Amino acid sequence: MDIQLKRGLLDVCVLAAIKDKESYGYQIIKDIKPYTEMSESTLYTILKRLENAQMLTVRTAEYGGRLRKYYRITQTGIKRIEEFKEDWKEILSIYKFVTKEDEENE
Repeated sequence: MDIQLKRGLLDVCVLAAIKDKESYGYQIIKDIKPYTEMSESTLYTILKRLENAQMLTVRTAEYGGRLRKYYRITQTGIKRIEEFKEDWKEILSIYKFVTKEDEENE
């Protein structure tokens, strides 16, 4: 898969994982795992990028004697998910066009 396309998809996956409730790194990976594999290093790179783009906020709280970062989606992040849904309609349309011959030959 094209690296830029995958990067965009993973960004939206992370936003979707925190859309309804704040979460932390390990839980986000667990929530995404049924859909795609993501390493911790990839996740934290994405979280930092999304934070810099103001698509999420971060708070730190103590949990089990250690500090844990919790991530919450912002209105900008929610808007990005909605934009993705619209973009996806166009991608599906292109996919149908590209695979049209395959369907006709079956």
